[in-house]
Amino acid sequence: MSKGASMEEAGDIFQESIIDVYKLAQNKDFTLTCPLEAFLLLICKRKWINQAEKNKRHGVTNPVDEGYTLVASKDDEAAALYADTLEKEEMVVAMLQKISDRCREIIIGSYANKSQQQLAGELGVSYAYLRKKKSLCMAELISLVRNNKNHAA
Repeated sequence: MSKGASMEEAGDIFQESIIDVYKLAQNKDFTLTCPLEAFLLLICKRKWINQAEKNKRHGVTNPVDEGYTLVASKDDEAAALYADTLEKEEMVVAMLQKISDRCREIIIGSYANKSQQQLAGELGVSYAYLRKKKSLCMAELISLVRNNKNHAA
C-alpha cells in the first residue's frame, strides 16, 4: 500500500469514511454538491492524514501538563477540528463544481493515487500539458476558495 498504509488500515479508513458519509446523509439539511466519489476521496484522505498525525504524536511518555488543563476534552477538540475540517473540505468541493469539467477531472484524477504520467495518458494529453493545466486549475480553485472565504467572513 502507498503512503505507509497496510491493506487493513486502508480498509478501516474506507469503512469509517463510508459510515461518515452515511451519517451525513441522514441529516436532512445535508446536500451533496459534488460527485460522491470526490467527496468520499476527500474524507478518506483527511482520515488518513489525521491517522498519520496521531501515530506520529505517540511518544513513549506523556507530557507533564497533560490531564491538568481545564479546557474542553480532547474528544471535544477533535470533534470541533473534524467539523471545521469537514466544513472547509465541503467548501472546496463546492468550489470544485464551479470550475470547468476538464479542470475538475484533472484535479480529482491527481488525487486518485495515479501517477501524473498515467493520468496524462488517460486524459489523452502530454505530461507537460497536464502539469501546466493542473497548475492553472489549482490556481483557479484556490482563488475561488479564497474569494468564498472573504465573502463568508
